[in-house]
Amino acid sequence: MSIPTLISSTIPIADHEVLGDQDFQAPTARLRGAGTAGLGELDDLERGDRLARMREGTLGSVHSWELVTAVDGPGTRMTIFLSGCPLRCLYCHNPDTMQMRNGEPIEVDELLARIKRYRKIFRRTGGGITLSGGEVLMQPAFAARLLRGARELGINTCLDTSGFLGAAATEQMLADTDLVLLDVKSGIPETYQKVTGRALQSTIDFGDRLDAHGIEMWVRFVLVPGLTDDPENIDAVARIAQRWESMSRLEVLPFHQMGRDKWKSLGMAYALEKTLPPSMERVDEVRDRFRSFGLTVH
Repeated sequence: MSIPTLISSTIPIADHEVLGDQDFQAPTARLRGAGTAGLGELDDLERGDRLARMREGTLGSVHSWELVTAVDGPGTRMTIFLSGCPLRCLYCHNPDTMQMRNGEPIEVDELLARIKRYRKIFRRTGGGITLSGGEVLMQPAFAARLLRGARELGINTCLDTSGFLGAAATEQMLADTDLVLLDVKSGIPETYQKVTGRALQSTIDFGDRLDAHGIEMWVRFVLVPGLTDDPENIDAVARIAQRWESMSRLEVLPFHQMGRDKWKSLGMAYALEKTLPPSMERVDEVRDRFRSFGLTVH
């Protein structure tokens, strides 16, 4: 899951969709989609039919989408947030994506039609689509059809994932993926368990698999004071990243409190209520520590 600051653009989405290459200027940060507005609703589907179609990947549960620049991969990207996640990260800033039932049912062909409308923008900026969440691999069949469809349109593809469900990614899905943003939430298994409620090894195994296929990776690490910022944990993350030759950069993302109100509105206990964001000096220190391992750090 991406952890950037959300900044709304003043340019209406509808205007973007009719601009030609010569007129387009990429937004400086995120152009937020209004949930899944305009992508269709299928509330009249019978439950059994809906589940069957989700299993085959023609229907997905989508939380929202956003047009972003230099955040979720290179260039301007359409980041699609799928609903459902097996992790329970203490610092999650989108807890409303944890349950798949909270998303909107979206036809894969309808979503691909919208993606197609942005091809000129993607081509001009070197961007593409990024499938995020929640956890994108909670819906592997739907993700696979989106990746295949985007690849057939000549659009760059990216997965933003924890890797915990990496075994669900088929060989064809990997063949259709240009970049993976791999969240390594901790390098020490005990800390990873505390942060996510799950085990670390699946993330490492998925990274090993991506590396064996030569798929480019950007490793992401969220720096949380008092939780993930211990030097031993940082060094452990660095050693994991070192094992992957196809990893081209490591991103240190400072913890923030932007998700706190969402936890409250959902009636969920928020364990990091009193945790302050790290200072920029501390963030720079951690980035330098990663660089000391010979890693390219952002």
